[in-house]
Formats: sequence, structure tokens, C-alpha cells
Amino acid sequence: MTAISTATWQPLEPAFSVRQVLTLERVLAGEPEVVAGAGQLDRPVRWVHVAEAADVGVMLSGGEMVLTTGVLLAGDEAKQAEYIQSLHRSEAAAVVLGLGRAFPAPPEVMRRAAERCGLPMVVLHRPLPFAELTEEVQCRLVRRKFAAVSLSETVRTALTGLITAGAPLQRLLDEVAQHSGCPVVVTNLAHRVLATAGERSAVDDVLRDWERIARQAGGGAGDGWIHAELGGRGERWGRLLLCGYRGDTATGRLLADRAAEALVLHRMLGGGSAHTWEEQSAQSLLTDLVSGAVPARHLLPRARAAGLPVNRRTFVPLVVPGKDPARLDRVLRLLGLPGLVAELAGGVTAVLLSLPRDQHAEALTAHFAARLRTETGAPATVVAAADPRTAWDDVPAGLREARHVADAVADAVLDLPAVVRLKDVHLRGLIRLLRDDPQVQSFAERELDGLLCESEPELLNVLRTYLATGRNKSRTAQLHHVSRPALYRRLEAIQARLGVDLDDFEQAASVHIALLAHDAQQG
Repeated sequence: MTAISTATWQPLEPAFSVRQVLTLERVLAGEPEVVAGAGQLDRPVRWVHVAEAADVGVMLSGGEMVLTTGVLLAGDEAKQAEYIQSLHRSEAAAVVLGLGRAFPAPPEVMRRAAERCGLPMVVLHRPLPFAELTEEVQCRLVRRKFAAVSLSETVRTALTGLITAGAPLQRLLDEVAQHSGCPVVVTNLAHRVLATAGERSAVDDVLRDWERIARQAGGGAGDGWIHAELGGRGERWGRLLLCGYRGDTATGRLLADRAAEALVLHRMLGGGSAHTWEEQSAQSLLTDLVSGAVPARHLLPRARAAGLPVNRRTFVPLVVPGKDPARLDRVLRLLGLPGLVAELAGGVTAVLLSLPRDQHAEALTAHFAARLRTETGAPATVVAAADPRTAWDDVPAGLREARHVADAVADAVLDLPAVVRLKDVHLRGLIRLLRDDPQVQSFAERELDGLLCESEPELLNVLRTYLATGRNKSRTAQLHHVSRPALYRRLEAIQARLGVDLDDFEQAASVHIALLAHDAQQG
């Protein structure tokens, strides 16, 4: 989520309501009085229309404020009642009756009919030129429509430019949030949050109450919750939601539609990323957890909204060498294990399992690792695991621990168990932690100087295997496919170049540590 500035954003005023029309200077000059439907004055006015005929409804399409003098209705109560009924059927916004020769006082039949229908009825006690009122309201409405269309084109142009430039999904959503001035959320059909944009605190407020908001927004727009469907070729696959839009609802719908069009195009073109939106969402969350830049408690609403169970759970952080989140996610689904999978920097993939507390976390981790080896067809595949965590705040440290373990065994020579933990990496793990220390680097270069200057790496490889096998000559010869005499000659050459006796434990240990440090630095 990216915090954005909304200093330049100005929401379009809501569409004219009946109440707002009645506050206009020209209307006030006519001394308006609401005689019926006072509870419906917030109805939006789409247009203003002058009509006298009893069957006025056939000329309307809904949302009109109808102005009349009632000259054709005077003396006929049936026509008066039908006039109001016709307005109600056509969903008019209100009726304004100018008192005068036809009706010196509000007609009771029309007033009662309007009250029953819930139709706002206003009478003007002083003469008012209808043409002036019509002109003013129409001008305001036209200006609003033009502003909405202008905003729509501005947003379309900006988003199209970003797509053309290969911008990621997050950049598009930031642009939408800047124009809408409210949090923007993208979900899949299961209401799992895939991406968000907007001011961080406002987005967090939305995600904290996401389950209720998702249900509320599912019924359509209301109170600023405006959504647009995402999909194409007859298939829906997601939804974009403006959360708490403060402008006109019609303008909000227009903005949401423009944003949805851009997101569909972005997805069709590949979105500037090799990952799906679901993968990008998990990657963003797990990367933030690992980095520690954002406190874990602040990421909890994102995790919950992304579909990860978080209440009374055991969390198991795992890291697997390689970039294959799709395969790992498939294994999770096959085993029915809930969790998030994402590729991290450095060529590894993180997995965060979320298990019920009554399940055996270590056994399920072993089961996952075994199934992964089967799926990949690589019996040497290793899963680096941290100890299970029951508190969400401990998850970032767990992910970093699993990452450290994976890093420590990345260049291991011998076969490793399917699941490797911190207690399994011993000295190798410590060296990995110290690899950037200048003194450790200097030590490694000094100890291995006689071999590092060689252009042929074979002797270094033999030394690496020999020390990793605990100085087992038979095993080393077997792994390098050479005879014992040939191995002895190579070991003699290594000792001569390094000036050490590998049969001496302390000297061999010193060389082994230097080699581990060298490999860690190279990695």
C-alpha cells in the first residue's frame, strides 16, 4: 500500500437534491413551502421539466423536478389525484406548484396524494418565472455532467499512459486512489483482497472490518461504497471497490468503471509482471513481513483480508530455494493446507502455513516437504523451516530464520534431509551471519590464497567435498569419480598450495571455516 497525497483532489459536489434546489436564491424568492413528502427531500434531481397535463408521467424518465401552475387541473379533483399518481409512477423527484389563479392555496387532494406516495410537493407563494429556475438548474446539471466526463477522460488518459509504460498494478491503483480520494481495493470473486491503494491509515481501517464491508459492498453502491466488476469475454474474475467515495455517486460509478476498464486491459496485456495478481499480493505481504519495515500488527488486517486464517492459529514459516511459487501453491492445495506462497528476492520462495493449533505442525511440514520432492521429481529439494509460531507478531522473525537456514544450506555438498531447521546448520549458519564482516573475508582469502589464485577450480571442489564428508577419503573419491591414488595426489597438491596439514584437526578446521566463509561470500 502506498500513501498518496490528496491535496489536489477535489470531489465533485453531489448531484442536486430537491433540498438543495429549494435553497437557490431564485427559488427562495418564490417563498417555497414543503406541504408533502418532507422526508424525501434528499432525492437527486436529474432534470427540471414544466408540465401541466394530467398524464405527465408519459413524458418523464425519472428524477425530474416537475414545475406546474395547475391551470389544467383546477376544478377536477380526479385529474389532480391522477397527476400526482402519474408523477409517482414515473419516479419524479418532486413537484413544484406555483400558487395563483388556478390554486390560491395548496390543493388538499394533491397534498394528500403526494403524502401517500412519498412524493415531495412544494408550493410557491409568490410568482416565480419557471424559465429562470429551469435555466439555472439545467446549467448546474450540465456543468456537473461536463465535469464528470472530463474527470472520466482524465483518468482514462492517465491509466492508459501507465499501462503503455508497463507500470505495475500498484501504480495504476495509486492513480485511481489519487483521483477518487478514498481507499481502493481489488478483490477476487471470493472477496479476498489482492491489492489496495490510498492513505495507509484509511486502508487499514477498511481492512480491519473487511468481512462486513465485503458483504455490504456486494449489494451495490451506497454511502460511498461503489464497485465495478472485473472480467472479460463473459467471465468475471474480480471486483474493484471505492471505499467511502465522498463525491457524487454517478461520478463515482463513472470513475470506478474507467478504473475497471484499465485493470482488465492491464491484466490482458500481462500487467508488466510475470506473476498473477494473487501472487503479487502474497509477495507484497510476505516481503513486508520479512523486511520488518512495517510492524506485524499493522499487516494483520492485510493478511486476514487476503484470506489467511489468523485467529488462534499456528504459523509455520518456510523457505524453499528456487523461484516456483505456482508449484508450491499447488502442493498446498493438494494437501489442503492453508497458507500464502510468494517469491522473495534472492531466488527463494517463502511459504507461510496457517494451521489449527490442534494439528501437529512439524508432522505437516514434513508431509509438505515430502510431497514437494515427489511433485518436483528432485529428491534433493530442501525446505528450510523455522520453529512454529503461535503469535502473529513472531511471524517476521520466523520468516527471517527460515530465510537464514535456506541461505546457509544453499551450497551444501552432501544430501540434506527434506526439512532443515536452524539447529541443523551449525557452523555453516554462523558463518553465513558473519560473511560480510571484513575480518572474516580477509581470513578466508588468507587461508585459501594458494587455491583462489588457481584458474582451475577442481582442487577447491575436492577440498570442499573432503571437508564436508569429515575427511573421508573413500567417500570423496567416490563422489569425484576418481581412484584413491588420484585423490591422494590431489590432496597433496592442496596441502602444498595452502601450506597446511589436513590431517591436523585444528589446521583442517581453520581451512574448513575459511572455505565456508568463501562460499557464503560468493553466494
